[in-house]
Amino acid sequence: MRNRAWITLCSLLTLSFSITLVAAKENRDVPPVLNFTMKNLEGKDVNLGDYHGKVVLMVNVASKCGLTPQYKQLQALHERYAAKGLVIIGFPANEFGNQEPGSNEQIAEFCSKNYGVTFPMMSKIVVKGAGQCELYKFLTSKETNPKFAGEITWNFEKFLVNRKGEVVNRFPPRTKPDASDVIKAIEEELAK
Repeated sequence: MRNRAWITLCSLLTLSFSITLVAAKENRDVPPVLNFTMKNLEGKDVNLGDYHGKVVLMVNVASKCGLTPQYKQLQALHERYAAKGLVIIGFPANEFGNQEPGSNEQIAEFCSKNYGVTFPMMSKIVVKGAGQCELYKFLTSKETNPKFAGEITWNFEKFLVNRKGEVVNRFPPRTKPDASDVIKAIEEELAK
């Protein structure tokens, strides 16, 4: 009996160690910009590393902004390019004119009812100032994103991440998602 318990314990420890090594290896292989776990609007964990190998457009969004109609263009991009490897991720934020005051449930209902949004939407986060989430610290810091660093200026700022997990472009809030330079940048990355 004692030998059986010892063998079982050793097997469990070996399995646990193997799982830990696999998890550690997976985290090393995930590019830094995607090495974050966020919550979606339903409160479930989303590992951004699952999008490694895709072209990702990260956008801080708001429901009561003059730029809110960009949801329509974002959804159109999603429908047009998702099958080719584009992932659009919306990050609701309330830092600019309190233009995203709703709860996650209200945001989900608004996006679905008004724009038919089916691309991934994360829980409301802070993208600027006190309480800024780690992902947006990474995106805006000169140390971690030297080419495209700088504070988020308003709702609907867009970061384009290539299949390797590198930030390759940043578009200001007023640049519409279907602007020719955005489409060109997305198509170039999808073709790689």
